[in-house]
Amino acid sequence: MAATVSITSFDAFVQRADCSLLDALHADPEATADGNDHRPRQVFSGHYVPVTPTPLPAPEPVAHSSALFAELGLGEALVHDGRFERLFSGDIRVAEAPMRPFGWATGYALSIYGSEYTQQCPFGTGNGYGDGRAISVFEGVFNGRRWEMQLKGGGPTPYCRGADGRAVLRSSVREFLAQEFMHALGVPTTRSLTLYQSRSETVRRPWYSPESRSFNPDILVDNPAAITTRVAPSFLRVGQLELFARRARSQAHPGALEELRLIVAHLIERNYRPEIDPTLAFNAQVVALARLFRGRLTALVAHWLRVGYCQGNFNSDNCAAGGYTLDYGPFGFCELFDPRFQPWTGGGEHFCFFNQPAAAEANYTMFWSSVRLLLEGDPSALAQLDEVHEGFAAAMAQAVEAMWAAKLGLARHDGALVNELLELLLRTKVDFTIFFRRLSDIPAEVSALKESFYLPGSDELDSAWSTWLQRWRAQITATGSPSATAAMMKRVNPAITWREWLIVPAYERAAQGDPSLVHELQAVFRDPYATPAAAVAASYDRLKPREFFNAGGVSHYSCSS
Repeated sequence: MAATVSITSFDAFVQRADCSLLDALHADPEATADGNDHRPRQVFSGHYVPVTPTPLPAPEPVAHSSALFAELGLGEALVHDGRFERLFSGDIRVAEAPMRPFGWATGYALSIYGSEYTQQCPFGTGNGYGDGRAISVFEGVFNGRRWEMQLKGGGPTPYCRGADGRAVLRSSVREFLAQEFMHALGVPTTRSLTLYQSRSETVRRPWYSPESRSFNPDILVDNPAAITTRVAPSFLRVGQLELFARRARSQAHPGALEELRLIVAHLIERNYRPEIDPTLAFNAQVVALARLFRGRLTALVAHWLRVGYCQGNFNSDNCAAGGYTLDYGPFGFCELFDPRFQPWTGGGEHFCFFNQPAAAEANYTMFWSSVRLLLEGDPSALAQLDEVHEGFAAAMAQAVEAMWAAKLGLARHDGALVNELLELLLRTKVDFTIFFRRLSDIPAEVSALKESFYLPGSDELDSAWSTWLQRWRAQITATGSPSATAAMMKRVNPAITWREWLIVPAYERAAQGDPSLVHELQAVFRDPYATPAAAVAASYDRLKPREFFNAGGVSHYSCSS
């Protein structure tokens, strides 16, 4: 149920400010006091750097999330409030106490499948890697919940690695829509508040020419600069814990271990306090944190598989320590079922659709090895922490098995039945979302599923499908009512999914000043489990047209955002 609207002016909004991060953690001691800190440099210590965002010139509103506004208790009139618009298009000069007159950016480390990397840092040390264009500008409490608001594309920070700190409208529309769509799907995620563009400031990025079949971008394109505000309980990442753990191990400075302790304590306070007793000894709280994060992370990845989502760059720096989806850059949703689906040209198979559980385990290992430093000298706590870590694979398998059972309406997981189904899906070339939605009608004949097939079937495949359907239906009817099972499956298997070929026209038209398709997609994505009306289904519940297969910028894309 939506909260009662209680904030109808910018003055009232500002009064909700309560910045626990700036109060509890340490600023970089070499930072400027006024946030005028926009050039690439090494940051050797501290949890954050005060930095002012760079305002968009002549900002134009593209979209806002009415759902999130309602949850926060924000009145719709705020969208048209001049100071609200200025803040969320990058002009922090409107800040008033108790807000701070600057935002903040954070450093973090990067690991890929447990291998530590510093190559992305221009200094080769890892001290220049972090929020290069994401600047948090507000933290506050709304309806009893704490939220942080972060500008994506807010301009350069010390971590910008020489780039312009901007985001283009294309990627901003994608992130804005994807976050709210994932929320509607029931997948833990960061959220979207507002989206502004400037058609008077453009930025040049590599992208694809019209009808390109190139794997990599083949032209340079001028894009409108944009800022989208993403919202989360916190933006703490596994990579942040890892950064401070690396410094503690190398004794980079005398306060390194204490900085690690402080950020772990802050993570508990921000993301886990309702579930962790504050009267417990700190070491016991760390063990409880590890257990809870494992549960959230395994559940999250199972959700991703359930809805066909692929987090194309699931490094430790893109793994939210609060256990929700973070970083909608190189992502996509599987249409033609393929366990190796990976839309991002820079991702490779190691971050493909069905490899996400393995990537999650690698990220969890980096989390475990980071917090383990805090328990040295406590053999009992270390043993408990190690046991939680060793149980990750089993917990992940359990979460995935439960997910497949729910998608199939089964009372319990049947590995043989699932594996046979996956083989048939591959052989038949099916649309992942359409197939499971049609299966939710509990069909007796394969003909009812053929709307999801990209290729004509064969007698051999039809026979295999008939055999599988008989075995599956026997389990359904043996354990409950088919009609009740169908209703349950339709709460698990969405009727609508993200189809990139329908997103492209939305951001292209928005660049010309027409956001109507963005708003249409917002409406379509608002209730993805409801059976769509015929007019909506005609556009959004159909197979991917042939011309969009292998199309640059549609079936695959770089992270040129």
